[in-house]
Amino acid sequence: MRRLMAVVFTFVAIFGAGWLSLRRPDIPFDTLETAYASPASRYLVTGEAEKIHYRDQGNPDGDVLVMVHGFSASLHTWEPWVRELGEEYRIITLDLPGHGLTRGFETEDYDAQGFGEAISHVVDALDVDSFTLIGSSMGGYASWNYALSRPAQVDRLVLVASAGWPPSEDEQEDTPFVFRALDNGLVRAVVKDLDNSAMIRSGLEASFADQEMVTEDMIQRYSALNRAPGHRDAILHIISSRDDRNFATPRALQTLTMPTLVMHGTLDNLVPFSHGESFAAVIPGAELVAYDGVGHIPQEEIARRSATDLDAWLDGLDVEAQREVSEDEVLTEGAQ
Repeated sequence: MRRLMAVVFTFVAIFGAGWLSLRRPDIPFDTLETAYASPASRYLVTGEAEKIHYRDQGNPDGDVLVMVHGFSASLHTWEPWVRELGEEYRIITLDLPGHGLTRGFETEDYDAQGFGEAISHVVDALDVDSFTLIGSSMGGYASWNYALSRPAQVDRLVLVASAGWPPSEDEQEDTPFVFRALDNGLVRAVVKDLDNSAMIRSGLEASFADQEMVTEDMIQRYSALNRAPGHRDAILHIISSRDDRNFATPRALQTLTMPTLVMHGTLDNLVPFSHGESFAAVIPGAELVAYDGVGHIPQEEIARRSATDLDAWLDGLDVEAQREVSEDEVLTEGAQ
């Protein structure tokens, strides 16, 4: 018995020492703002402790595009499109509750309704009555839910690798082990404050078909913003409640009447391309743009091409036909 107790004590001591060595403290918002805010950053106070980080950029007289990022990301994901489209459009981006430099929100705000309220706060504060709503991944889930609940505000809807289509039985069985493990409250409590940079690296590498897109600066930004006070709780809550979300249904989506564009990479490892096909098939009149050989984040992986496609669609042009024209122009210029 004494030997057994000695072994147990040794194991606990080693485990405890390893756990302590991997713990990472929160990073204060002031520190994060110094590193990741920009001159365009603004903060909207919506409660005693609640502040939404947003940016209002581009052409102030242009049509308004509101862009909503995905899970564990931030408004930084849209900066390539801001650079490509800002000359023509007014572009509003924001950090959702539990993400980026937005602070002070509670657990009940980390769902489609809470995200929708955050979007509504920002557009109301900026006196924007109607706009094109663009959502990536989880932001797509927030966006089509927003369009269902506030259709009068949404002139056009763009879903970029949108989450929210119900997974098939095979897809449920393929849920990564780490997500299944985090369903356990004890596991979440143990890992919450540990260094998760390796997990973030793996997740980003799964998000891009072009692995060179995943830089150390990108990993550092994701890791640092994830350590903002309260954000790790938010991320774990979203993971553990993923099966409780209100999935899309044909009956609901068929009520959407605004023009809709679905953009999806065929090599998306996080949201299957078939989900994009399903959204496009169900939403009346929706157009699907498929990106062969592209992963989960086309607004970053193929920023210029995807922004050009979006611009063509917003101008009322057929995206595929416009792309062929653009390619012909490039070839003609090269021949000259």
